[in-house]
This record gives sequence, structure tokens and C-alpha cells, in this order.
Amino acid sequence: MTTTSIPAPRSPRVRTTRRTTRGNAELYGWIFMRVSGVVLVVLIFGHLFTNLIAGQGIKAVDFGFVAGKWASPLWQVWDLLMLWLAMIHGSNGVRTIINDYAERDHTRLVLKVVLVAAFLITVVLGTLVIFTFDPCPAGSPTDLLPSFCSA
Repeated sequence: MTTTSIPAPRSPRVRTTRRTTRGNAELYGWIFMRVSGVVLVVLIFGHLFTNLIAGQGIKAVDFGFVAGKWASPLWQVWDLLMLWLAMIHGSNGVRTIINDYAERDHTRLVLKVVLVAAFLITVVLGTLVIFTFDPCPAGSPTDLLPSFCSA
């Protein structure tokens, strides 16, 4: 009778060029992911409730609705917190995935640089849109502007 043996699994990869002591940074990242996840759930459900349930539903969400909402500093800060927390939370998760699955140090570095660039571009542009949004731009046709612009 012939017996076949199953080969032993590959030994884990050992990195000799990098130190593995990271201090408490990973612990703080882990705690941040849990706390920001809970805060994001509250922010997102508050956003959905305001936009879809408390108002007139999805049909009422248009340029005028967003313009009226962003006229209030409360909703500017609410959406800013949602943007920043979602981007930091998501980027930290993708960073963890890159650390786990990118095998070569150069590949890991390139992916992290691309991740940081995408994070910065999105956060900067999103923040600029929230705080520089003009609901009543000069020279626009009045039939395209929200009703509160004509006053």
C-alpha cells in the first residue's frame, strides 16, 4: 500500500531588513478603528435619516437640498467629520491589508505612497467643497438655482 504524505506548509516569511517592534502604534490604530467605526455608524445613520426619512425621500435630494443643508455650520461639520473619519478609517484598513499581503518591501512602499496620495487628495478636495460651496453662484440662470437664492 502506498502512502502519500502531505507536504508541510510553507514557513512564514521572515523579514530581516525591518525591525518588528512598533511600540503602541498598532494598538492605537486598533482602538481607533473600533471607536471610529462606532462614530461612523452614528454619523452615517444620522445622515441617511435626515436626507431620506425626515425629508421627502430620495426625490427631494438635489442641488437645492444640499445647498440648504450646507448653509448650516452643523451640517458642514457633520459631513466633514463623516468624510475625515471614513477616509482615515478606510485608509487605515487598506494600510493593514497592504502590510499583510504585499510581499516585497518596494511594492509595499509604492502602494502606501499611492494610498496616502489618494487619501490627501480626497480629504483636501472634500474639505474645500464643503467649506467653499456657493449655493448661489453669480451669473447662473435663476431657473436652475434653489428657491432661497432669489430672495
